[in-house]
Amino acid sequence: MKLVVGLGNPGAQYARTRHNIGFMVVDMLTGKWKDAPKLKSLIASEELAPGQKHILAKPQTFMNLSGEAVQRIMQFYKFAPEDVWVIFDDVDVPFGRMRLRIGGSSSGHQGVKSIIQHIGPNFVRARIGISLNDRSKESSEEYVLKPFNDEEQKVLSHVIWSASADITAQLSSPTVAESTFDLLS
Repeated sequence: MKLVVGLGNPGAQYARTRHNIGFMVVDMLTGKWKDAPKLKSLIASEELAPGQKHILAKPQTFMNLSGEAVQRIMQFYKFAPEDVWVIFDDVDVPFGRMRLRIGGSSSGHQGVKSIIQHIGPNFVRARIGISLNDRSKESSEEYVLKPFNDEEQKVLSHVIWSASADITAQLSSPTVAESTFDLLS
């Protein structure tokens, strides 16, 4: 059993923003969310492959405090860090790609930084590309809170579906290898 965490910000104003692509992917994996206030999250239990039940979570803290929720869920369900999969946006990955790896730094992502502070660095990261912004015109902090542009919106559903399918397939694998996935094919 694995813990699959989609990162995002709670609230309707953030629902379709770049920063919430982690929420969008786990929403594709389940529609059976239950509020778990003590875990600071919405929680679901899903059999994503025959005989493989997983816990899915959407922390209801804001992004920068995601580690608080992930730590509580891990302790409650008794997960080891290597059994935690975190899905999040990444400005350094091109739109339509996903990079999977274990460990590493936060690369400036505040939600990942919070998780590292609470559980350490040895968890699986599914970094979904939202493309690099022009930082001379706006900060990344502003950029990630904006919706996808019109061209991206046309294929966003396919990107989310592909990411959820690839993550589901990888959850079945006995080992996690660093990989890059083309979500647009």
